Amino acid sequence: MPDQSEAGKRGYLHEDFRLFHLKDTRAQKLDYHYHEFDKLILLLGGKVSYVVEGVTYFLRPWDVLLVQHNMIHRPIIDPAEPYERVVVWLGRDWLRSRSDPGEGLDTCFETARQRGFHLLRFGAERRLHYMQLFQQLEQSLHSGEFGASRMADTLCQQLLISVNRDILRDRTAQEQRDSYRVDPKMDEILHYIAEHLTEELTVDTLAGRFYLSRYYLMHRFKAVTGYTVHQYISQKRLLRAGELIRGGMPVMKAAEQAGFSEYSTFLRAFQNTFHMSPREFR
Repeated sequence: MPDQSEAGKRGYLHEDFRLFHLKDTRAQKLDYHYHEFDKLILLLGGKVSYVVEGVTYFLRPWDVLLVQHNMIHRPIIDPAEPYERVVVWLGRDWLRSRSDPGEGLDTCFETARQRGFHLLRFGAERRLHYMQLFQQLEQSLHSGEFGASRMADTLCQQLLISVNRDILRDRTAQEQRDSYRVDPKMDEILHYIAEHLTEELTVDTLAGRFYLSRYYLMHRFKAVTGYTVHQYISQKRLLRAGELIRGGMPVMKAAEQAGFSEYSTFLRAFQNTFHMSPREFR
């Protein structure tokens, strides 16, 4: 597997949002990666599972998967069947600009992250509703008619309103036990890392805290996340620093707040990952 610190990011979004309707008939293998935008994945056909931050989701046609920015994920595709899906990339500035006070259109992504469950699965009535929304959005994006761009913008907002309403209803992972698999111990460790990035996080400290052998932790962590412990922690710290820098925090303070004790180490890792200086990034 390539060095994740260099190969982690995929895709650039220069528009407010983009829609891709894709169908692959040949086998492909994607490494773990992340995006700086949020995205929705609607499965239309094929056998595919998605690993999102260590949790594996077994998708069925018309499932919608929510992947928040900076979440490490990858698909595992069975080449026996064509893999068809609709993917919507959503710019974070656009999401903010279309949100109302107290009702952010990105609430669905944040709620999924907090729950640690990123899948929406519907009954027949809601499937029809989403089928129509995705089709109308795709048609508007390819239309040359008057007002097509504004119509697409409105339809994308409608899609997100529906996703938010559905995810905020009392739908829990308990209802869909057959749709995902999680390693409870690794999940606990991932949550601990996310909440303690500013503290000392090494294989030895984590192994001691969670009563695991050093070898088992390294082996199992790589199997679940696709990263070594060190790579994963470094990546999460860099992504945290990037968020703080974009929010206006001075670079050195952002590095410290993200858990980097040495600025030179942070600067080298940042440039290797983002291929630009922190000031250029901001």
